[in-house]
This record gives sequence, structure tokens and C-alpha cells, in this order.
Amino acid sequence: MAFFWLLGLLPLQVLAPLGKGLGMLVYWLVRERRRVVRTNLRLCFPQMHEAERKKLSRRHFCAFGRTVLEHSILWWGSEERIRRLVVFEGREHLDRDLGKPLIVLAPHFVGLDMGGIRISIEYDMMSMYSHQKNPALDKILLHGRTRFGQSVLVSRQDGLRPVIRGLRKGIAFFYLPDMDLGPKDSLFVPFFGVSTATVAGLSRLARITGARVVPCITRQLPGAGGYVTRFYPAWENFPGASVEDDTARMNAFIEERVREMPEQYYWLHKRFKTRPPGEARFY
Repeated sequence: MAFFWLLGLLPLQVLAPLGKGLGMLVYWLVRERRRVVRTNLRLCFPQMHEAERKKLSRRHFCAFGRTVLEHSILWWGSEERIRRLVVFEGREHLDRDLGKPLIVLAPHFVGLDMGGIRISIEYDMMSMYSHQKNPALDKILLHGRTRFGQSVLVSRQDGLRPVIRGLRKGIAFFYLPDMDLGPKDSLFVPFFGVSTATVAGLSRLARITGARVVPCITRQLPGAGGYVTRFYPAWENFPGASVEDDTARMNAFIEERVREMPEQYYWLHKRFKTRPPGEARFY
């Protein structure tokens, strides 16, 4: 951790290429994760030539490696430096509904934490948190995510009741519902044409609390250009006819953003791990 802290003292022009190098090292050494990424890309981009998918997987590991090392800035860098590292775009869409029930939909792109911690400098929000097995890492993650403002972390084990209470009080919820958490509370809806177990909490929370949904995507810029956190207009006619329709709409929106920067979605995660009954496993 001391070494990681020292890395945060380096300028981004040095840290970024080091991070890309780390990503390539992980690509070559961690065979299991490389296999997961390639499986995900094969499922989502079947029309893409195998050589192109290999290039894309290497670009993903480089983007991932960058963000790993640049967390040293997030966890220990000054507020001023983080403001320079991550800039906002479209923040008027967020400001318009602040103080009312509001869900900020933040899918798992590599820049997710960059946007989340940058937001915490200026806005007090809730987010869900899973405790880490390593106590030292757990302490650092908690410190990094709560060191600005009055951020509220809700344990995933506590469920959504604290979130519902907070939303009704007008505390915005920074929500990350696009990971495979198993069949419980999930629906199988399409993602890149694959039937995908998807947490249906976004629709259910909006129905219970009347919350508006403002999507938020953080893009890693090329070279050593930092990050841009973009807020999109609040979704109209949401929730819709059914929870299933709403969940499919969420996946369709994420898919559109992935196609804009496919190397930056979090392909290291086994997004298609849970399969419908009787269907063969992908991993």
C-alpha cells in the first residue's frame, strides 16, 4: 500500500503508460481472466473477427490497468487533483432532479470509481458496498469512497430498505445494477442478444419511490487525458409497462454505451455466469 501511495505522486503522463503496462502483464499472466474476457467478447460480438476480438481484449486490459494504478490518485490525491483528473459533462441533468427521489444509473465501465469519487466531492449520495475479504483493502476502499462530503454506504447484505428510506428523504442513489449476482432478484433479459441474469432493482426502486433515473457514464480518455463523467437526460416514461420491460431497457441503454467504447466495459466480470435452467455454462 505504501508503494501504491507513492505511485499516486507521479504525474498522469507517467502513471498512465505504467498502468497500460500493468494491464498487458495481467493479460499475459492471468490466463483465467483472459479467458473470461475473450468469452464475453465472443458472446457479445460474434460478427467480429477473432483477431479483432483479441486486439479488443488487449485494449481492455490496458484500460483496466490504467484505472487500477490511477486509483492511487483517487484514494490519496488532493481534491484539486481529482477535479482535474475527472471533469463533468451534462451535470444540469443531475442538478435538475436533486432533492427529489433520484437514482444515478452507473454501469460498470473501467472509469466507474473515477466518476463516483469525483461526484462525491460535490454531491452527497448513497451507494451500495460489499465488504472485502482482505481487511486492509476493505479499509482503503471505504476511505477512498467516503473521504469527501457525507457519502452514505449501504451494505449489500442490508438489502434495499435503507436505500428506499434514503430515496424518500431526497438522497440520490448511485446505483450499479449491471453485474451477475445470481438468480435471486434477477430477470433474464437480453444483453447483446444473450439471455442475461440482470438485477431488476432499478425498476422496482423507481416504482416504489417514484424516483427519476439519470444515467451516468465515465469515459477514460486516450493517452493521459484523464476522464469525463457524462450525465444523460432523465429517462421519460420510466418505469414502463412492466419490470421486465424496464430491465430490458436498462440493458439496451448500457449496450449502446458499450458499443461506443467497447474496450472500457468491465469484461473481466463473468457477466453471463448465471444461465437459464437447462442451459450450458459459458465459463
